[in-house]
Amino acid sequence: MKDVLLIALFAFLGAAAAGLLGAAVLRLLRHRSLVVSLSVVAGVAVTAMLAGTLTVAWAMFLSSHDLYVVTTVVAMAALVSLATAVLLGRWVAAHSRELTLATRSFGDGGTFAAPAGQPTAELAELARELAATSAKLDSSRERERALEASRRELVAWISHDLRTPLAGLRAMAEALEDGMAADSGRYLRQIRTEVERMNGMVGDLFELSRIQAGSLTLAPARISLYDLVGEALAGVDPLAREHGVRLIGDRIDEVPVEVDGKEMSRVLGNLLINAIRRTPPDGTVAVAAHRSDGGVVLSVTDSCGGIPEEDLPRVFDTGWRGSHARTPPAGAGLGLAIVRGIVEAHAGRAEVRNVQGGCCFSVTLPTA
Repeated sequence: MKDVLLIALFAFLGAAAAGLLGAAVLRLLRHRSLVVSLSVVAGVAVTAMLAGTLTVAWAMFLSSHDLYVVTTVVAMAALVSLATAVLLGRWVAAHSRELTLATRSFGDGGTFAAPAGQPTAELAELARELAATSAKLDSSRERERALEASRRELVAWISHDLRTPLAGLRAMAEALEDGMAADSGRYLRQIRTEVERMNGMVGDLFELSRIQAGSLTLAPARISLYDLVGEALAGVDPLAREHGVRLIGDRIDEVPVEVDGKEMSRVLGNLLINAIRRTPPDGTVAVAAHRSDGGVVLSVTDSCGGIPEEDLPRVFDTGWRGSHARTPPAGAGLGLAIVRGIVEAHAGRAEVRNVQGGCCFSVTLPTA
């Protein structure tokens, strides 16, 4: 038993010395190719065995013949191990270079295409993650292009919308200044109307800039959706009467919500005003609210005749106004973008879908 323990001790000391030497070599070569690292690992394994054997032989536990036999076996194992390590390393390195080239094209603005047949589970997982990241970046670039296009449209449309009333204001001001206005009171009322409309447009721009900058501050409070809808309907009732549109709000559940009352009133006001202006005379605008599995759903359904299917994804984009006339009182196309921004700030979502005879805008908010 004593001899066995001594053999184990001497073998361990020899193998440990080889292992420490191999660790030092790996540290020095840690920035080199994977082929070199695998070759060193294989060499350390064989060298550790040989070092242990030589240490035991030095302690006179092996005969010269047995030492010769063991050394020959170890040498053959070393050759096979090194050859295997080199082949494996070259295989992994080749696939790693393919992955590097694919990643380089991905970084240059292209789409990442994962090379087929990754040799290790780690490289395969890395390729999948890069492919997923590529898809996310493609989606982000597409959203950025759409946002930039909508911003350009917004600048063009607002320039158009401001130029027309400003030209009218200038003409009316010159007429008043020259004493050429036959009915100065009518001119002054028209000037005030145009100023109020432009003031609303500037207010919408300011609100949208706060939303997009992330500086919109909410003051949530627990309120009844029934009261919130009732106040919004009362506020737009004169506009509905002016357009000959009938408001329906008899499907409102008394559901409590935790929202900023002022901002949500703006959401409802924008949705209702948009629906009233798009609904022909003798049409109806219906408001409904109920609790669902996903939260509290508030919907506004109009009789506008529907929105083209290809335009539905753009309805909430900044500056979008569809195919309607881009002249007053069409607005700057900011109302629905503000709706989406405020709703998302409340951790909700805004959606639109076509229904028979019109479209339905729905807002889903978390349950209080």
